[in-house]
Amino acid sequence: MMPMTPWVRRLLIANVVVFLITAAAPGLYRVLMLYPPGVLYRPWTIVTYMFLHAGLGHILFNMIGLFFFGPRLEMKLGGRAFLWLYFLSGIGGAVFSFLFARAYPVVGASAAVYGVLLGFALYWPRERIYIWAILPVEAWLLITIFVAGSLYAGMSGAPSRTAHFAHLGGLAFAFVFLKARDWRRGAGRRAFRKATNPKPVRGLTEKDVLKRWRAIPLEGLHELNRGEVRRLLVKAEDKGVRSLTEQERAFLDRMAGG
Repeated sequence: MMPMTPWVRRLLIANVVVFLITAAAPGLYRVLMLYPPGVLYRPWTIVTYMFLHAGLGHILFNMIGLFFFGPRLEMKLGGRAFLWLYFLSGIGGAVFSFLFARAYPVVGASAAVYGVLLGFALYWPRERIYIWAILPVEAWLLITIFVAGSLYAGMSGAPSRTAHFAHLGGLAFAFVFLKARDWRRGAGRRAFRKATNPKPVRGLTEKDVLKRWRAIPLEGLHELNRGEVRRLLVKAEDKGVRSLTEQERAFLDRMAGG
């Protein structure tokens, strides 16, 4: 089993503590729960509702999901990004509730936990999850079932105590956050590759390209680069410029100064 991570532990404790406190103080429960029509007057509820639960079964289900899927995801993302994912997913649940299910009060960490489940499925889609410790289901399929179930239940309009649109909001915000994060992290690598691997000059004949590469000032190069240039020139002259890989052509272009 994956060792417990700091923020998952703190979130578990916070949810349990708030559950016990609000069980003894129903008035506080009403102040902290999310009621979409009143969100402009009680803006704190878009966060506090995540720590409320309608009963023991409700909190147990959510905390089991956080306990089993949260630590591995926190270890991959880091504590800060994991917290962003968790709270943005929860806020996404509040936003979707406001947009699509405004008439119903909302409580629970489900939207945030659904965001965690989505993150787990995105990074480990083939991981097998055993339902009731018996039935193996791959993570991608489990999250697909959750999405389809919430979407169907939300669109059907059938009366339910489950905040299906909150689940969908958590999933949507989690997906956008994780994809944007991965794109930002990849942007640095893409810029580095572009800077260090410029494209070969277009519009030149093979003869012109070879002439340009032969003019590379070998005496000014590091010994390793000098040897690589000579090797690639021999290859290009013997087998043609097209025999070089894109990386090899880019290397020669870089040594040629363009």
